Amino acid sequence: MTRFERLTAALGRAALKIGASEVPAFKLETPRDPAHGDVATNLALVLAPLLRDKPRSVAERLVAALDLSHGEIKNVEIAGPGFINFFLAEAQLTSVLSDILAAGDRFGRSETGRGVKVNVEFVSANPTGPLHVGHGRGAALGDGIARLLEWTGHTVTREFYVNDAGSQIEKLAQSLWARIQGKEPPEGGYHGLYLVELAEQADPRWHEGSYEDWATELRTYAMSAVRSEQQEDLAQFRVEFDAWTSERELYDSGKVQAALDLLAQRDLTFEEGGALWLRTSQFGDDKDRVLRKQDGTLTYLAPDIAYHIDKRDRKFDVAIDVWGADHHGYIGRMRAALRALGCPDSFFNVVLVQLVKVVRGGEEVKMSKRSGEFVTLRDLYQEVGVDAARYFFLMRRGDSQFVFDVDLAKSQTEENPVFYVQMANARMSGIFRVAARTPESVAIDGVDLTALGAPEELDLLKELAAFPGVVARAAETREPHRITAFLDGLARLAHAWYHKFRVLGEPEEAARLVLARAVRQVFANGLALLGIHAPDRM
Repeated sequence: MTRFERLTAALGRAALKIGASEVPAFKLETPRDPAHGDVATNLALVLAPLLRDKPRSVAERLVAALDLSHGEIKNVEIAGPGFINFFLAEAQLTSVLSDILAAGDRFGRSETGRGVKVNVEFVSANPTGPLHVGHGRGAALGDGIARLLEWTGHTVTREFYVNDAGSQIEKLAQSLWARIQGKEPPEGGYHGLYLVELAEQADPRWHEGSYEDWATELRTYAMSAVRSEQQEDLAQFRVEFDAWTSERELYDSGKVQAALDLLAQRDLTFEEGGALWLRTSQFGDDKDRVLRKQDGTLTYLAPDIAYHIDKRDRKFDVAIDVWGADHHGYIGRMRAALRALGCPDSFFNVVLVQLVKVVRGGEEVKMSKRSGEFVTLRDLYQEVGVDAARYFFLMRRGDSQFVFDVDLAKSQTEENPVFYVQMANARMSGIFRVAARTPESVAIDGVDLTALGAPEELDLLKELAAFPGVVARAAETREPHRITAFLDGLARLAHAWYHKFRVLGEPEEAARLVLARAVRQVFANGLALLGIHAPDRM
């Protein structure tokens, strides 16, 4: 059990001792300001309403009830309205090294989500063209969330929802037909060179006859080819999906109609003005929403409701949808619709992702010849590398504006965040190359770890000890950028330690080799969590 897990368990026991019927979800994380301790918790604040007491009073009761006999805590302080700050005992800090070496590539993992089945649906691009950089950011974010949940014990399914039932598929087929005929696509069609490539590989029979003769085959061929390319790009980007769900199949299988029937049976729909409406205003939406328009066509809401009913039918406890920020206004109506069907609010979760502005040489890059409209994901990762692309996409909150600087991502300088982190890992590995030893050959038994007493070494130990808490908090908030921020901080400390201290041939050699091995392991774990390589050489 790691220090983080021991302290979490101790706080839980203390909460029960002071009268809590159960332990509510609470945070345990590393404060930004070292003056606020090495670890801090908000447990008193979340317990106070349940115990009908003031947070600071609850904090005092918690501290009095805490069993800290393991000796890892030097001091405990109560701050502000009731935060509890823990200061680790320096003599005990080195115990994290034992935890890391014993756990290896499992250090930072936990089982807090065991038994919880989660569906993470992301990218979900129309099968009409190459993936653009915005899709890439969504892919990195969705996969990052899925990895965090897996690291904390959840059972995760990555899912791609194929929007293959709309009018855009007809436009795709018509655009391909035009290219086969040697013409420009129609107004509102698709103009990228990828359709020229598809036309060159088309069935020779399609050069004869009319569009109507081949429409069905054209649609099938175009969608299949585009989807295959999207899958290939995502695989190259280290994103693999467990399920691909077709919107068209929801219609063909009768699931959309079944959803409409279910809503009607529960008296949740009504006819007005020739349209079919859903009573979402009764469940938190600002107004009722149209399911079927006057012309008889269904709005996007109908298949989306059917799709989420399907997720519930597949026994998912939580559905996380990664949507473009332009869908922000759609969240309320979907949540209201699912409430109407009895789904708890905890089931439906949306993470928003903003589009990406790509800059090269200080100028915005707006177009790819191949797509005809936008910079493709393939363009980007082939130029900067998959590691850099994934890391850059994950450096910021998904719903924040982001400028992707191609020149910075390609540079081999300390200003490049991913290069900076990977170089810190490579430097730790380099110590073992010079020593002509493998990291795995360095054992902790019999090593005097009290030799690690310099402030820079204590800071490194505290940072290493914080990793499990950072992972747990990042999974709870579904924010992979917390991991990149942690790695950046660890790299800063590791570089400073590497430049200041010699390892080999020094009295502290054995202890410092253990420290270097532990730092290297945490870099490897953190980067693996992001789907990024941890190179031994740069």
